[in-house]
Amino acid sequence: MRLDPYQIRKDFPMYVNHESKFAGKGLVYLDNSATTFKPFSVIEASDHYYMDITANTRRGDYSLANAADQAFDEARRVVAKFINAKTPEEVIFTSGDTQGLNEVAYGMIPLLHKGDEIILSQSEHASNVLPWFEVAKLTGAEIKYVMLDEKGKVTPEGLRKVISDKTKVVSLASVSNVMGYVIDVKELVKIAHEYHAIYIDDAAQSIAHMKTDVQDSDVDIMVFSGHKMLGPTGIGVLYGKMEVLEKLHPLLYGGEMNARFNSDGYLSLDDVPYRFEAGTQNVAGVLGLAAACQYLENIGFDAISSHERELRKLAIEGLKRNGNAIIYNEDADTGIITFNIKNVFPQDVATYLSHKGVFVRSGTHCAKILPEFLHVDGTVRASLYLYNTKEDIMAFVKACATAEDYLDAFFD
Repeated sequence: MRLDPYQIRKDFPMYVNHESKFAGKGLVYLDNSATTFKPFSVIEASDHYYMDITANTRRGDYSLANAADQAFDEARRVVAKFINAKTPEEVIFTSGDTQGLNEVAYGMIPLLHKGDEIILSQSEHASNVLPWFEVAKLTGAEIKYVMLDEKGKVTPEGLRKVISDKTKVVSLASVSNVMGYVIDVKELVKIAHEYHAIYIDDAAQSIAHMKTDVQDSDVDIMVFSGHKMLGPTGIGVLYGKMEVLEKLHPLLYGGEMNARFNSDGYLSLDDVPYRFEAGTQNVAGVLGLAAACQYLENIGFDAISSHERELRKLAIEGLKRNGNAIIYNEDADTGIITFNIKNVFPQDVATYLSHKGVFVRSGTHCAKILPEFLHVDGTVRASLYLYNTKEDIMAFVKACATAEDYLDAFFD
């Protein structure tokens, strides 16, 4: 089934209410890997909490608190179904991908020892690198990297070259936020499990674009953010197999993550997932995230993927026709297009495109090891999504054709 981006735009206030304000140049938003627009249904779900059921969850013995509890628990069930978790209790709410990865990394400190290995890749986002750097320092574990193939992709063969009996953790993004390649998570998990290592899937860039099934992939842990999948900012998910979550130590301590404590220092943790959800939760964000899951399921991931591939093909053809672009991931199968304009600094390209009403990302995209592989200091990234149109791509290609004239953006 094909999706209609023009019809979909009617669901998004950023198009309905604001497109005309961009100086008559239109709103060509191509930074969806950073964050996505939010549909009315997500905003309404979040507002429902503030307007109708504002109360803390798991604390009150009155009817309003019970309504908040029921909405919160139902949202957990919706998210669990969305990723095909075995039980809702395997879903832990976080502030986003970064907190989730920190929760996992620091939670594994008691499980890691000197000489143990943590495997990452050269293309990982800072959120899947820096926590492990700190944990390695604290435990004496060693960081190792899966080397990328000639295209810039993580492969099973690459993992086999570095994994060993000392490997305790393999933590990789299922889609690189720069290179845009989809890795073979299921095969990589099999390899990790051959060595009894825990496999962590950073799904920040995949969750919004392709069907996710944690039971099929057999990942031990998966993390993602809501704001990259039409949901609110400040909310995310840490999924884990129950037997793995039971071994992790909480990162945050406070209200409602404990069953009991006393003045002697005795502490009994609450059950999973609550032991990982200390403090007042972002209930509005959780309800919005559940609404985003339902919105995406209604559209269908086959339709989303097909639409992105069609637009990507047009964009790549246009950039090649222009003749002034260096494309770093021409054959990636996602809506992420990473490139540079010859002899122009990436940030200058982004500024110039903004001047033309086209919004893209530039720099290292928080993947600061990757330039060692690409041999460039930064790149420009256009990232597509379900509400982008062929006209967006035409405007993008047209603006890139004259990007060498970037000084016009400063002197117009």
